[in-house]
Amino acid sequence: MLFGRANAPSIAAGNSRGLEQVVNVRSQGGALGDLSFQVGPQAHRTSNIVADSAVQELRVAGRERLIVVEDDPVTRTMLVGYFSENNFDVVGAGSCAECRQALRMRTDLVFLDVQLPDGDGFDLAKEIQATSNAGIIFVTRRDTDVDRILGLEVAGDHYVTKPINLRDLLARARSVLRRRSIDRKAARTHNSIAFGDWIIDLTRRELLGSDGKPVALTRAEFDLLAALVGADGRPLSRDYLIEVVSNRQAEVDIRTVDALVARLRRKLVGSGTPVITTVTGVGYKLALSERL
Repeated sequence: MLFGRANAPSIAAGNSRGLEQVVNVRSQGGALGDLSFQVGPQAHRTSNIVADSAVQELRVAGRERLIVVEDDPVTRTMLVGYFSENNFDVVGAGSCAECRQALRMRTDLVFLDVQLPDGDGFDLAKEIQATSNAGIIFVTRRDTDVDRILGLEVAGDHYVTKPINLRDLLARARSVLRRRSIDRKAARTHNSIAFGDWIIDLTRRELLGSDGKPVALTRAEFDLLAALVGADGRPLSRDYLIEVVSNRQAEVDIRTVDALVARLRRKLVGSGTPVITTVTGVGYKLALSERL
């Protein structure tokens, strides 16, 4: 299902006073039928939609909290409505400034556009990563390979291009939230794991060498290494590692995983024994024995 036509007037941020508007979104092929989202001062009575963080921010206990950072009001309202209907607590933000304000409350996941009126989405993602444990899914029209790889290298868990497939985006969001929940549980159980000459700290997301100094890793490099360490010597397929680094574009994904492994191999030197080995026809595995 692709995000198709939205038969509704343009909704300006904060312009709901005294009005009650309905956004009708028709999916292509009618897979989900027509989705109607009511926007205005009475919207919370029908579908608990938060149309814009400047207008209303609803915190629902027990729900995972999402922020939709999108400057187009129709797209923002559509995403907020869809995920609200799927039992998430969602707030919309039309700019970097509104996103920063929304991040003052605990946030589990951010849908982030790259082109925003008051800043660059990649730079905002770095801020989010530095100040929050929230996952990040880029949702943007910028679809070049350079942008995709940059987004994933900077901070993104996924990089989704428009037009939006709502069901696919929902599946990605649940995957990110599920994986982060598992990571948090693992971190509480095994905060640090030693392997070879290195110690990986899953809580601080640090890799320490034998001299105790941190080894600089990108987010994707750390996630891939943590997956290999957690596999306890079992080989992991490239498809699984693609999911770990969250790049689902097939032609880019395999090359990206191979490139990440090559960079890790260059950084993990010192023991004389290869740390990551290739398993022909499968993928990669950690060659050194782990010890807690």
